[in-house]
Parts: sequence; C-alpha cells; structure tokens
Amino acid sequence: MCKTKIHQFLQDLPKCEHHVHLEGCLTPELMFTLAARNGVSLPDTEKRPEFSSPATLYERYEHFTSLDDFLSYYFIGMSVLQQQGDFEALAWEYFQKAHADGVHHAEVFFDPQEHLNRGVAFDTVVSGFVAGCRRAEQEYGMTTKLIMCFVKHLPASDAQKVFDLAVEAGHFESGALHGIGASSSEVGPPKDMFKEIYATAYSKGIRRTAHAGEEGDPSYIRAALEAYKSQRIDHGIRLIDSPSLLQQVAKDEILLTVCPVSNVKLRCFDHISKVPIRTFLDAGVRFSINSDDPAYFGGFILHNYCSVQEAFDLSIAEWRTIAENSINGSWVEQERKSELLNLIDDHVRAYQE
Repeated sequence: MCKTKIHQFLQDLPKCEHHVHLEGCLTPELMFTLAARNGVSLPDTEKRPEFSSPATLYERYEHFTSLDDFLSYYFIGMSVLQQQGDFEALAWEYFQKAHADGVHHAEVFFDPQEHLNRGVAFDTVVSGFVAGCRRAEQEYGMTTKLIMCFVKHLPASDAQKVFDLAVEAGHFESGALHGIGASSSEVGPPKDMFKEIYATAYSKGIRRTAHAGEEGDPSYIRAALEAYKSQRIDHGIRLIDSPSLLQQVAKDEILLTVCPVSNVKLRCFDHISKVPIRTFLDAGVRFSINSDDPAYFGGFILHNYCSVQEAFDLSIAEWRTIAENSINGSWVEQERKSELLNLIDDHVRAYQE
C-alpha cells in the first residue's frame, strides 16, 4: 500500500465500486481449491509450468502482454466454477476484500455466457452470485447490484439467448439482476453488435453500461452512447483523444468507471501517471476508480486508490469529488446515496479536524 501521508484517509474513505468482474476475483489459491474439489484438470504443467502452483501463476500474471493474453488465463480460471457454492464462494472472496478496503456499495459484473457454454445452468450461476451479494449485505451492511455482461468475442445471438433467459426468469423485475454490460475483446467485433439487446433493455427500463475506449479509439465510446444508449462507460480512457466527445461526456454527466492498475497491466499505458486522472478532473468528467480483475492484476480497490495518489498527489478536496461522483453515478436508490454522501461528509470533517 502507499506510504503517502493520506493513506489512512484513503483506507477509510467510503467507496463505491462499479467496475469489477467477479470472475476476475478468482485468486490462484481459490482456483486450485475449486479445481481439486470439482475434479477439474488445469493445464498440463509440463507445457504450462505457470500452473504448477498459485505462486507461479501469480508470477505469470505480472507479465500480461495484452487484453487477449489476460483473457486466455481468465477463461481457464472460469473452468473450475461448477456448482452454486463455487459462485457464492467467489463472490464472497471479493466482498471480504472490498469490505476491508472500505467499499460500502458495489456494482459487480459477471459473464454468464461463458458458464452456459461450459454446461453450467444459468440459475446455478445467478443463484450463487446472488447468495454472495446477500451475504455481503447481511454481514457487512453493504449494498450491492449484480450486472450481467455480454462478451464480444461470442456471437450476438448467444448473448440474446442469455438475455432472454434472464428476462423470462424475472431476474430484472425481482432485483436479482440490476443491469447489463458488454465486455471482453474490444477491437474487432462490431461496435454495435448488441444493439437490439440494448434497445430492448432500454424499453424495459433496465440499466445499461458498456466497456468502450479501453483499447479502442473514441468512436467505440460514441457507439456505446448512441447505439446502446449506455448510461455509463466502463474504462473510457481513450476519451482523451477526442476533445469534443470529452466535453460532451462531461456535460452529460456520464460516469466513466476507470481502472488504473488494469490499464497499466494490460499495456494501455506504461505508468499510472499516464492514466488521464488529472485530465478528467480538470475537464469535469465524472469517474470512479475501480479494480476490474483484481486477482489477476495484483490489487483490489484500495491498491488502485493508493496507486493514483502516489502518481498524482491529489488533494483531499479532489478525493472528495471522486468519492461523491462515484456515489452519484451509482445505480442505487437516492436514500442510500444520501446515506453514503453523509458518510463522506463525516469522514472528511473528521480527517480535517
């Protein structure tokens, strides 16, 4: 963790997280445990020596060369998730770490297509993750929202089937699921490949977000806003390449869910100081700071906060702005937003006394 003079302030600052993939919270230790429990064979260690132990796997994670390189490991990890209890354990692993890092509200992604294509029932996945969310609410007093992501490397028809399953099961109406997103490989698939699904979601009042502008140019961000009517943009860092779009996003108060450590690990930037934190602050662009796939990228949300502070030396007022924008950009009820905003008031006041 950082050794800056405001580390304790960052540790205790009430946080919201909007961009974390539950499958990306699968630590090597839990991966090996679930593989043994479910009789799942991980890659042959003679050909893939990094799978010899959790330690060697962590070492390999330090050397991702691209988004696709990371995703190859991400999908291998998914193979160990078989039973409802596995999904609950995975969600609980995240929530324990998030709670320790000061997260009060979390909106978490999951990727059902990958699990269904492995033969795992949709209800098994949803029930397990919902159980993990409920446990966090009961034991930690956190509020949570579960967001279903579609993956861009699979056909849109495949995503449509999953969306139909969720609608038919009443998961959006019941509150088990709170919104939809789109993730995975950005450059290559059509920018509007899920347009019909998002149009249906819009008509039903289902919340919408989408990964855009991580590796892709600003046209991917524009497509997410226009074709998907996306209410948030996940990543959005290439916004800096279009001053006009940046100005529009600031004016429309679109929240970006920025993941600084992920951006460096996946070679979007060569150092945290290059992530456009200062640019966004100065332009009035709203953003939150998030962990993305923390088990693979070496740090959960507090690590991202600390990394940003070490790189930018932000003031208490700037951190307050980030925290308040995170709350205001959340998909939680206004009463809960007011509670969280009051917690930030109390925290800043106590620190400055």
